[in-house]
Amino acid sequence: MIAPPEPALTESELIERAVAMRPALLERQPETERLTRYPKETHEDFLRAGFYRILQPRHYGGYEFGLPTFYRVVTEIARGCPSTGWALSLTVAHVLQVASVFEAKAQDEIFGDEGDFRAASTVMPVGVAQSDGHGHVVLDGTWPYSSGSPYSTHYVGQTLRAPEKPGDPPGPMVLFVAPRAVWTLLDDWHGVLGLRGSGSNSIRMEQARIPAYFTVEASLLDLPVEGGSLGSELHDNPMYAGRAPSFFHGELAAIMIGTAYAAADEYARIVTERPLTLEPHRTRAELHDYQRHLGEALGVIHTAQAALQRTAEDYMETCHRNVTGKAPFTTAEDNRLAMVFLNAGRMAWDAMQNTLFRTAGSRYARDGERMQRYFRDAATYWTHVGPNMAEPLARRVGRDRLGLPSDDIPLIP
Repeated sequence: MIAPPEPALTESELIERAVAMRPALLERQPETERLTRYPKETHEDFLRAGFYRILQPRHYGGYEFGLPTFYRVVTEIARGCPSTGWALSLTVAHVLQVASVFEAKAQDEIFGDEGDFRAASTVMPVGVAQSDGHGHVVLDGTWPYSSGSPYSTHYVGQTLRAPEKPGDPPGPMVLFVAPRAVWTLLDDWHGVLGLRGSGSNSIRMEQARIPAYFTVEASLLDLPVEGGSLGSELHDNPMYAGRAPSFFHGELAAIMIGTAYAAADEYARIVTERPLTLEPHRTRAELHDYQRHLGEALGVIHTAQAALQRTAEDYMETCHRNVTGKAPFTTAEDNRLAMVFLNAGRMAWDAMQNTLFRTAGSRYARDGERMQRYFRDAATYWTHVGPNMAEPLARRVGRDRLGLPSDDIPLIP
């Protein structure tokens, strides 16, 4: 067993640390975009604060806090810098799946002696997993859009089992964990509209050998958790028997809500400092229209955050019912939770683009302006594969309610 760095740390203290970090993150935004990742100073701040260990099992040096705390921290970090919030969230998150489905032997080795674990991932399967016949699996391929990979200690990826005979189709999906030593980070996160500092680089593996027990036949979109999981038994915590798609939608919503709050903060600064053209002794903050714009936007963002936090609690309750045998964590439940998370993110996006960015003024859409950066980041969020699949998800929720079978249209194309 590995003791966490601060055994007495509370959830409220962790959230307060995220709020206190906002000024530094605001100041580092330009450097974060220039580097295409958050600076080393921010990484060191996160290590000291314990953010990387929020969801990590306490047995392996983590704090094992729940989703409501995780999403709240992500929202606060994104409020300081959306790119940084994105990278932190998608690096911290994947410990949940690793702790859920991998056997104790694998987890002992993955977390090591200090519990130093951070893992980028991507949902897209790449290549095939080829057995070497000596207890290892060989991986080849390039996994793109691996947000947070510059500071990751591991990689959680998906591939396909190699066919048994030449000419046969590939086997089932394989989920794997690859230590940093076996993969290379590519410097290819450039030329993007937004989230320029998210470190969403590709990673490459060439004849990378990992132990066979670092793989499981499972898909991130359909983890074997109904009725409990290896992880929920190992760590005596129902949180490690939850489905991943709705959890990932919650991550994206937390980032979008944090970004919308950041835009509201910037809007308040803009209208307070900008004088009226014909009455320079007054500012826009004194005009009813700008007061109303800000108030309406904040009302929508607050509502989105309330939906996010309550649905995070609902997710935890669903995990508990799953493990105690009261009700399985089905794909229908996953779809329901995901739909609420997605709507929360959509509400924040609408408030940000339709009200705050639209009425802030064109001078704040210039390069170097925070409002422009927030708009770019939010627009990039909205093109992500999660929000982009809103219509198939809504159709599934409707079919679930009508008692119709799944239409088998994948949520990830």
